Amino acid sequence: MTSIKCITLEEELKKNPELKLSDIQILREWCEKQPHLPKIQDVELAIFLYCNYYYIERTKNMIENYYTYRTHVPELFSNRNVLKMKQLRDAFKIGTHLVLEHEEYGIMILRLVDMDPSHFVHNELIKAQIMSYDEFLWTRGLKKRYMWIFDAMGFTMGHMTRCNLPSLKKMMYYIQNAAPVRTLEVHIINTSSIVEQIFNMIKPFMNEEMINSVHFHTSLQSINKYIPIEILPDEFGGKAGPIKELMDAHLKRIENFHEWFLEDEKNHRVNESLRIGNNKTSSDLFGVDGTFKQID
Repeated sequence: MTSIKCITLEEELKKNPELKLSDIQILREWCEKQPHLPKIQDVELAIFLYCNYYYIERTKNMIENYYTYRTHVPELFSNRNVLKMKQLRDAFKIGTHLVLEHEEYGIMILRLVDMDPSHFVHNELIKAQIMSYDEFLWTRGLKKRYMWIFDAMGFTMGHMTRCNLPSLKKMMYYIQNAAPVRTLEVHIINTSSIVEQIFNMIKPFMNEEMINSVHFHTSLQSINKYIPIEILPDEFGGKAGPIKELMDAHLKRIENFHEWFLEDEKNHRVNESLRIGNNKTSSDLFGVDGTFKQID
């Protein structure tokens, strides 16, 4: 099996002239004084800096959120070995989790392929989506912005009843406070009243910026003003190739990246017993009843 090469600090410095080694040094020294944090590579610090427009304090907050969140939400960030976990592997076949690359942005596409609600395991689908972004980020580096396109065609009440609201809340928290993303747009096409119901359920857990980033489309035509249709899969009217071929190639990349997922779960989590001050728990992050709280 072929392993995939991760990005390097040199590549990110070349792409982003505003990145400064002196800022990375400041962050490295800060991390060394946080015994609960895992060992963080300089290229990772560069990614976090870029996401926060090179503001040091904002970057520190994202670093803390990123590793703490991934530690305390095991239902989305553990057991990510697609070679051994059948239910997880099936998630990559039930829906598309494609991440297409454009010169200036990344495009994440989620679309049901198997529309049988009984096969819809929501947590595994969320996990597959996060894994897809992880693989894209750490092998191809950051883009100026990302677009998440959710094609709601075939999404029914049967799927809605299988959605896991606590996991949706936690995913919203992660996206808004911890995910290494500069700018995110969400485009929902072939929308329906069912999709709008789900949106209204999670809206209380979204900040204003996130709410304003969501766009609903009744057809593909209106999305053309945000993104060139030709860079999308054939089934979307584009020229990127058939979805089946893109899905097969994407799953192969995830398989080839499985060592990274194993290493991430083993070595890239916080150690609460070493945290200076009070330990963090899931209740601290989300509240006893699942409502959100900010990490101090």
